[in-house]
Parts: sequence; C-alpha cells; structure tokens
Amino acid sequence: MPPDPLQNYAQKPDNAGRRRNWLVLAGKLLVTLLTLGLLYYSVFADAATAAAWRQLVAASLTGAGRGPVLAALALVPVNWGLEAWKWWRLARHLEPVSFRRSYRAVLVGLTLGFVTPNRVGDYAGRIIELKSRRLDALGAVFLGRYCQLIATVIAGSVGIAYFLLRFYLVGYPATQVGVVVAVLLLNAAVLLPYYRSRLLLAALGLVRPLRRFRRFLAIMPSYSARALTVVLAIAGLRYLVFCVQFGLLLLAYGARPGVGEGLAAVAGTFLFKSLVPSLNALADVGVRELSATHLFGLLGQPVLPVLSASLSLWVVNIALPSAVGLLFVLQVKVSRKKKARRATHS
Repeated sequence: MPPDPLQNYAQKPDNAGRRRNWLVLAGKLLVTLLTLGLLYYSVFADAATAAAWRQLVAASLTGAGRGPVLAALALVPVNWGLEAWKWWRLARHLEPVSFRRSYRAVLVGLTLGFVTPNRVGDYAGRIIELKSRRLDALGAVFLGRYCQLIATVIAGSVGIAYFLLRFYLVGYPATQVGVVVAVLLLNAAVLLPYYRSRLLLAALGLVRPLRRFRRFLAIMPSYSARALTVVLAIAGLRYLVFCVQFGLLLLAYGARPGVGEGLAAVAGTFLFKSLVPSLNALADVGVRELSATHLFGLLGQPVLPVLSASLSLWVVNIALPSAVGLLFVLQVKVSRKKKARRATHS
C-alpha cells in the first residue's frame, strides 16, 4: 500500500516540533548554566563581593544589624510585587492576564535580563508569557521601564543638584540658578514623551535609523493619561522601596548619614547606575559601587559600610530573585503552537 501523503504531512510538523522543543530545552539549559555561573562569579569568586556577602549573612544572624537586614530582605517580594503590579496594569491593556502570571513574567524577565546586555532579556521574559499581541507588548514593556526611569531621573537629578549646590558651586549663585533651571527642564523633558507619546513617534519618524522602532511603540498612545499616572505612581512606590532598602542596609553596616543628604546620595547613585549602559546585571555592580562610595564619601561616610550596603542591595534585589526566576524559566512555554497543533489533531 502506498504511503498516505496526509500521514506524512502530519508527521513533518511533529518532527519539526520535536526539533524546536529540543532547541527550546537547550536554550533554557544555557540560560540556567549562564545565570548560575554569573551568580557564582559575582557572589563568591570576586573577593570584595564575597566579603560583603559574608558580612550580610553574619549581620542577618547576629548583632544589631540583623533587624535592618531582615527588614530589607522582607521588602524584596514587595519590590518585585510592585513591579509585577505595574506590568499587570500595562499588560491587561493588551489581553486578560492575572497578577500571578504577571509576577512570574517579571521574575522570568529578571533572570533573562541578568545575562543579556542592558537587560534586554527582560522584554523576552515578559512577552513570552502573553498569548497574543506580542509585538504590541514591546511597547508596553518599554513604557514600564521608561516610567521607572522617570522616577529615577526626577529623584536623581534633585539628588545630584544637591551635591552640586553644596560641594561644587558654592559662591557661584548664577551657576546655581542654572543648575536648578536645568533640573526642571530635564524633568519636563522626560515627562513629555511619556504623556505625549505621539510626539515621540513623530520624532522617531524624522530619524531614518529610528523609524523601524515606531511599529514597536505604536501601542503607547492607546494608554490613557489616568492609566499612565497610575503606572508612574507605582514606579514611584517601587523607587521608594529601593531607597528604604538601601537605607536599612546602610544602617546595618554602620553608616549614619543624615536622612536628607542620605536620600540625595542614594538617588544620585541610582541615577548614575541607570545612565551608564551595562553588558549585564553583573556590570551594574561596579557602576553603583563607584557612585555610592563617591557621593557618600562627600558626606564623610567610610567606604566599607557604603560598599557593603551597595553590594548587598544588588545581592538581595537582583541575584537572589534571579536565582528564584530560574525555577520559572525552566517552565516557560516559548511557543504555544504545539498546544494548538495537538488540539487540531485530537
């Protein structure tokens, strides 16, 4: 009997599906091994980081620093819960999505972003959790990251202005006025594209190399001003959690800056870290530590407590959640076509 062409046709997609499954599995294992390798290198192989890690563990178990460290650790799920809430508010504009799925998408994105330049894996981690409109989801992810940048720029510019006015521009009143005006203009400049995204899309259309990005961001004008304000408020709350965690860790390691000047130093540190592109989450460590030690050094704070607090902040907010995110990476269904094909054959 000659072979049934329909049967051969049905087998080909199955073979292609198996190959794709193997490729997906290999990709998951690669991400897992790379993440674990970076975690090991960043926490144990580097002497300074390993010392800060040992101090963190010791402070969390004994001594007066135990309470602040445990409080900072308790804020980790709050931190990423706010990020999940922010993503949920943006993603539900595209399709019905639960908060649980949003939280998982955030952790998957965190893990993938840990091993990719400028954390671009964060986009993939969130998009693959959606069932449809994944192209539009790029604009939603961009909105979420941009509103967090707005909070960082507004607070950070004020913090940097504080240091400029106090330490570098004393006796130059005209320049001081210029700094204040520059801060106001900068904050207006970062808010304008957020609430007037059509202007941003029009500007992208004027620059030929940037025109290809317009289709990815075309979803932005469909968000109402009220929705954008809510998302920005959530970003502000999350930024506040970051600041409280940093302050608790500074307290745990013995740094005692004033509240106002300490907040200015923290805000300036976050701004410098956000403005410098990085190869991966590991590269962020050096930028943050250099900024923190300089700004807190101007306030007369010793280097070691500030360095330990800054490294510990990275460990509790990035390294540990990235490790937890690995559990979800291995469960991610990158392609949902397999389910649809099974339903067709059944």
